[in-house]
Amino acid sequence: MGEAADGQVSARAAQGSWHTPPDTRQSAPDAEGLNNGVSGDAAPGDGVPGDGVPSVAGKVAVVTGAGSGIGRAVAQALAAAGWDVVLAGRRAEALAETARLLGPRGSDGPAVIRVPTDVTRPAEVDALFAAVRDRFGRLDLLFNNAGTFGRSAPLDELSYDDWRSVVDVNLTGAFLCAQAAFRTMKAQDPQGGRIINNGSLSAHAPRPDSIAYTATKHAMTGLTKSLSLDGRPYRIACGQLDIGNAATAMTGRMATGIRQADGRTAAEPVMAAADVARTVVHMAALPLEANVQFATVMATNMPYIGRG
Repeated sequence: MGEAADGQVSARAAQGSWHTPPDTRQSAPDAEGLNNGVSGDAAPGDGVPGDGVPSVAGKVAVVTGAGSGIGRAVAQALAAAGWDVVLAGRRAEALAETARLLGPRGSDGPAVIRVPTDVTRPAEVDALFAAVRDRFGRLDLLFNNAGTFGRSAPLDELSYDDWRSVVDVNLTGAFLCAQAAFRTMKAQDPQGGRIINNGSLSAHAPRPDSIAYTATKHAMTGLTKSLSLDGRPYRIACGQLDIGNAATAMTGRMATGIRQADGRTAAEPVMAAADVARTVVHMAALPLEANVQFATVMATNMPYIGRG
């Protein structure tokens, strides 16, 4: 597995046997690093030494869908809290922009690398986690975030390709990443790690004309529960964060108006993606003996409680 001078690793090219190097944590000269410390936005419980939460220094996180939206916000928050962060996503240029937004980097700080990855392709997912093992020797966290809403259409007008494209990303892609993370966490020494799946309020209540998205987010709940059960013998914890109306490009139409259950079109309140990221950082910083199994973070006044 090779690492480019700008910190980008090719998932397609990453190969090599899996090993656990000594815990020297010495960065390669061309690795992208962040400066040490936590940003002023850090809150108690975000993994800051001295607040009763174990330090996350030297821990490694993979964030899928890191090129935009919630994935970008979570990557920023994890890096600020001291995590080494692996940015994964389909668009190399978007990952580069996320890395730039993480701020100044120094040789003493956490590392940030980029691995362009299409989560629907098993070989690319395998190469992503091989790159993580080659670079860091272990994995402590997967934020399983990559997803798509797909085309909003009446059920009888939804094509097979429309259905399949959403299922491939939201369900199959999430499974492939969780499976690869599970294998790594089970095999490493010390054993264990945490997987946080990005669910949705649609895992509880659907929007009109969203059957593919809603079905995959209900399936994500089953994936989370099975991972939690199957991970117990190996100190692998799994939780799910169900998100409602975080302000991203994917939810841009909320501000202009979106169809409601009664047929009206209405604008909906949104919240900052950074508020989601704070919750992920808290969940991630817990010791493996504790787990947030399910959490909901939503815009306070959005139509969810009482939806329909």
